[in-house]
Amino acid sequence: MFTTRPTLQGTFGMASATHWLASQVAMAVLEDGGNAFDAAVAGAFVLHVVEPHLNGPAGEVPILFARAGGGVTVLCGQGVAPAGATPAHYRGLGLDLVPGTGPLAAAVPGAFDAWMLLLRDHGTKSLEEVLKYAIGYAEHGHPPVERLGATVETVRELFETEWTSSAAVYLPGGHSPRPGALFRNPALAGTWKRLLAETAGAGSREARIDAARAVWREGFVAEALVRQAGRLTMDTSGARHRSTLSGDDLAGWSAGYEAPVTYDFDGWTVCKAGPWSQGPVLLQQLALLPEELPPYGSAEYVHLLVEGSKLAMADREAWYGDAADVPVAELLSPAYNAERRALVGDKASFELRPGSPGGREPRLSAHVLAPAPAREGFDALGIGEPTVAKGPASPVPGEPEVGADGGTRGDTCHLDVVDRWGNMVAATPSGGWLQSNPVVPELGFPLGTRLQMAWLDEGLPNTLTPRRRPRTTLTPSLALRGGEPVLAFGTPGGDQQDQWQLHFFLAVALRGPVRGGLDLQGAIDAPNWHQDSFPGSFYPRGMRAGSVTVEERMPVDVVEELRRRGHDVTVGAAWSEGRLCAVARDPESGVLSAAANPRGMQGYAVGR
Repeated sequence: MFTTRPTLQGTFGMASATHWLASQVAMAVLEDGGNAFDAAVAGAFVLHVVEPHLNGPAGEVPILFARAGGGVTVLCGQGVAPAGATPAHYRGLGLDLVPGTGPLAAAVPGAFDAWMLLLRDHGTKSLEEVLKYAIGYAEHGHPPVERLGATVETVRELFETEWTSSAAVYLPGGHSPRPGALFRNPALAGTWKRLLAETAGAGSREARIDAARAVWREGFVAEALVRQAGRLTMDTSGARHRSTLSGDDLAGWSAGYEAPVTYDFDGWTVCKAGPWSQGPVLLQQLALLPEELPPYGSAEYVHLLVEGSKLAMADREAWYGDAADVPVAELLSPAYNAERRALVGDKASFELRPGSPGGREPRLSAHVLAPAPAREGFDALGIGEPTVAKGPASPVPGEPEVGADGGTRGDTCHLDVVDRWGNMVAATPSGGWLQSNPVVPELGFPLGTRLQMAWLDEGLPNTLTPRRRPRTTLTPSLALRGGEPVLAFGTPGGDQQDQWQLHFFLAVALRGPVRGGLDLQGAIDAPNWHQDSFPGSFYPRGMRAGSVTVEERMPVDVVEELRRRGHDVTVGAAWSEGRLCAVARDPESGVLSAAANPRGMQGYAVGR
């Protein structure tokens, strides 16, 4: 099996992230005596600086982690809808969907508080020790990746005519960020330096972190966020709107801990965030698999995975959300999945087929059920968070052209860390990217847009509901064997995340293309795919029934057999599907492993 890089192995520590600087900063913290939690927090704040087109401090993050010798915990950094964010309010503005950009799409920011909670409760380093790397890169500059400048160019007109505070940061002197020339964000550096100054006298390490959380929720950060939310801002609806986000919304929310949803598969226990994320989709896909699988990589194998993915994503559409109870136990039960598995035939399905767990009747948004002429963009190419490996005008589903109105989706980041003691973290930061909202001039970063994932129909699990979380696509993974944490992994990619993770996990768990042991790099490098036969989570919520996109490295005979089975196959670039990262630990030997995705040419793993 050809691999682009070795699977790293060692005994001290490993970090894998979607940008090499975040990986190396996490490793620097480990080298300085910090644990995996310290390292993850430091790396995450660097990601805000070096991948601002992919995430920001006012975005969101689900985190899965395991303490050495302990169980798996979910830390929810997905903020809720503001108290005034009701469907009636949006419909009163003449909207049928939450816009994809602008203040109306902003949830209560969640990422910052989640990282602070992780640092306070499980780290050992001070706030200054973990923030100093991000401050340094923001203040003194970093050589930007090519995609940062390319993304800014797609929204140049919007920045110059409407979002002028963003132009001040990302078009200084009229120039977008260029590889090889240092790019700085002094306003962001100033925000963190002021935060450190205002919390310097708070007392203990933990007290200082809590003071920083208070400044974010009620101090100068909160004040600036609320001012920005109240400004009239052009969004993807073609009109200017204000947010309902208030100081009370910011003060009243904090990140929190939850138990994971789990599923046992072939000696593994896979752990995911709950159905406020799309995490259980990976578990449903595993539950839908038959006892005997076709040969790895064969057309029958890919067909089986694609069709199972369609069923799981249809259930996500009908049943997942934070506005109603979700029948997770029934969705993962053997009886339910046996019934669903029987729907998979030899031919590709073009129907959206949610099930009826516990005899309940599924309900879908009117936007999904509307006659074709009424659902603009719905039958076009599926829209979501694209992998940065593709170009901005790629014909591959998931990456539309970016309009002058700012009609663009950002992407996401991922970060995994394992330390010599066995602590393990998997996190998928996203939102608050530069193309989501105007930069808050006093802070150097924008608000997010996660509310676009909620429907304006009443009575759905994912109905826009005040003080409830919009369903997020973010879905890191952590897997155990024999009750011991072994593997942390994840990827950017919006709706595609759990599809790419399924293929990766099966390659590791079943040792499909891998060379014995946990050959993480071989599993990451294997040709991947995704399907778009479900309503996308991103404005304008499109889908393309029957579609499958594969990398051109997939064997020709497999592609032709998929087409013979009725799949609408798009052959994308050779390295265009996924941005996976992974770390692992063998509980018996203590050997640590790591790998990172070559797609996009910026992810790296480091360790020793």
